[in-house]
Amino acid sequence: MKKTFIGSSLLLLPLSIVILLSGCNSKENSAAAADSLKIKIADINTNPTFRVALDKGIFAKHGIDAELVNFGTPAEGVNALFIKQVDVAYGADFPLLNAVAKGDYSIIASAGLATDEAATEWKLFVSDDIQKPGDLLGKKLSFMRGTFLPYLWDEYLKENNVALKDVELIGQGAFDEAFIALKQGDVDAAWFSGSALVDKFEGLKGVHELTDMSKTTVRLGMGIVTGNELLKNNPEGIKNFLAAVDEAATYITSHKEEVANLMYKEVKQPKEATLKDLPNNLWEVGFTQAAFDSLANQKKYMVSAGIIEKDFDLVAKLNLDPLKKALPEKVTYKK
Repeated sequence: MKKTFIGSSLLLLPLSIVILLSGCNSKENSAAAADSLKIKIADINTNPTFRVALDKGIFAKHGIDAELVNFGTPAEGVNALFIKQVDVAYGADFPLLNAVAKGDYSIIASAGLATDEAATEWKLFVSDDIQKPGDLLGKKLSFMRGTFLPYLWDEYLKENNVALKDVELIGQGAFDEAFIALKQGDVDAAWFSGSALVDKFEGLKGVHELTDMSKTTVRLGMGIVTGNELLKNNPEGIKNFLAAVDEAATYITSHKEEVANLMYKEVKQPKEATLKDLPNNLWEVGFTQAAFDSLANQKKYMVSAGIIEKDFDLVAKLNLDPLKKALPEKVTYKK
């Protein structure tokens, strides 16, 4: 009996340790969950960065409980901040400035892309009766509402001695809408980006590519924006979010085939389109003097055009503290 009792005790000892450790792990997991930041992120179907961070567990690794909310354009995602549909959004300088001009929001990082190479991704497609910029006179020109495209049109037309008042700008909600409008002749010209969409024009009768944005003076800066309340309440979480986005961007550079497979699986974007787009659309999280200058130039245009009704201090709308803590070497801008 005694021998049996000792044997049972020895068998029970590991079990008790397992139960104890399980209890500890449960508490640790609960603590980790409590410390994680739940965040809704505005995204679009052609952007792989957030999807990679989510799919590869990079967000989870950094304590971010992320949910992606899809929109037709990044500008729509930025606008969703106003109704608290999302917590964080990204977009070109134009919608970012529009957001910070209207409310209690801050730009927390740049995501790069203000390069000649990235500018080549924006193609101007026109009807066949338009063979040179001067032929745009009196035509209907498409733009995506809330985006930088009116600025691009303004600059492109000025560079080619066509006045904005001598064309008709037609606001649309998404690129697919613009594609159909151009195909049907409801508009005469439209800018498009992304190989999956641009490739649709191959063999399309009555439409051809006239130019691309790299042949203009416009370069597209891009950044990330969030509400000041979230920044105030979760500075560590925002720091971790930015670190995760940077890690995902780095991951993409050396795993392009894997990313192309993921984009096909998630949104049915053809692999070849992703592989074609990636080299010129890689994110670089940080903030440089060039990023600030891009924002400043865009703001100057928006104020002068009356798009921003009341001017504001751009520096006051930057909150780079979480970024400086997450990626200090990538913040080279100085006030």
